[in-house]
Amino acid sequence: MSETLDRPAPKPGILDIAPYVPGKSKATGGDTLYKLSSNETPLGPSPAAVAAFRAAGDTLELYPDGAATALRAAIAEAHGLAADRIVCGNGSDEVLHLAAQAYLGPGDEAIHTEHGFLVYPIAIRAAGAIPVVAPERDRTTDVDAILARVTPRTRMVFIANPNNPTGTYVPFSEVRRLHAALPRNVVLVLDAAYAEYVRRNDYESGIELAGSADNVVMTRTFSKIYGLAGLRIGWLYGPAAIVDALNRIRGPFNISGPALAAGVAAVKDRAHVEAAAAHNALWLPKVTEALEALGLAVTPSVGNFVLIHFPETPGRTAAEADDFLLSRGVVARRVTSYGFPNALRLTIGSAEANAAAIAGLAAFLGKAA
Repeated sequence: MSETLDRPAPKPGILDIAPYVPGKSKATGGDTLYKLSSNETPLGPSPAAVAAFRAAGDTLELYPDGAATALRAAIAEAHGLAADRIVCGNGSDEVLHLAAQAYLGPGDEAIHTEHGFLVYPIAIRAAGAIPVVAPERDRTTDVDAILARVTPRTRMVFIANPNNPTGTYVPFSEVRRLHAALPRNVVLVLDAAYAEYVRRNDYESGIELAGSADNVVMTRTFSKIYGLAGLRIGWLYGPAAIVDALNRIRGPFNISGPALAAGVAAVKDRAHVEAAAAHNALWLPKVTEALEALGLAVTPSVGNFVLIHFPETPGRTAAEADDFLLSRGVVARRVTSYGFPNALRLTIGSAEANAAAIAGLAAFLGKAA
């Protein structure tokens, strides 16, 4: 006879999940708030997306299109894809969870990298599976370390490329090498949330591999370069069989009507996306060089953020730097939960926000910016 409990108990593994804690959104001082904690675009959303969102307010009594037909068509046209192989979700978080729910269960294992996105182990445990951590090399995905952890119980591998919070990436030749060595029944999930920011000749988001392989999916988000983080839109592209499985468990109306309308308009406004990418390409090296000039170590990044490393010396730690920046209105991101207790992640913001962050750190370190 099973043990009688005096209250309901969640499934095994649920209470082992560490809840996701987002970046702070408020400062403790300063006349102006500079929120550089969540990798949001300083250019904001496309004006066309804002207009579409507002117009959708006239029909809030109607259910949205559960199939996200117009949004999938817009994404497909923008990237040269088949619309029927796209699944849209309430942020890329949802499609990551859907993939885990569809392909993981009790006793299964799923691999993610040492400093990978915190949603991966949450999705893995929520599906009843076991997260397996592969160490990184120089804060970068190590394909050999991942392959060394593949067992007969492995069913999924998660890779963020570029990775958050490190900003590092692996050349796509390495991704192809990983895929070639994985068993055919293992799903390779390529999280390309920051793909639009990368300007490297050896980088690919994974679209072609997800389009040709039976066990590869690629996920993307509207929360970063499209500036629609508040609306929660993400999508997955992959084999027809995997897309079919995800659609069978996806909620029937998982994206709101206003979000769908804004998403379509955002995808079509290529000029706005290109402007956001150009802004980042201009400021990422400037911010990196300014931080290094202050004597701070910065992990080379291809995303829209930098990972800044601080010494353990009292008075110079990341926690103290964070408190100091907050007192000046600059909100950075503590990344202790990612395995970096002595680092801060800083989003590339507007020219004014970037200057405020650099000046704040210069003052903290007692140096002239």
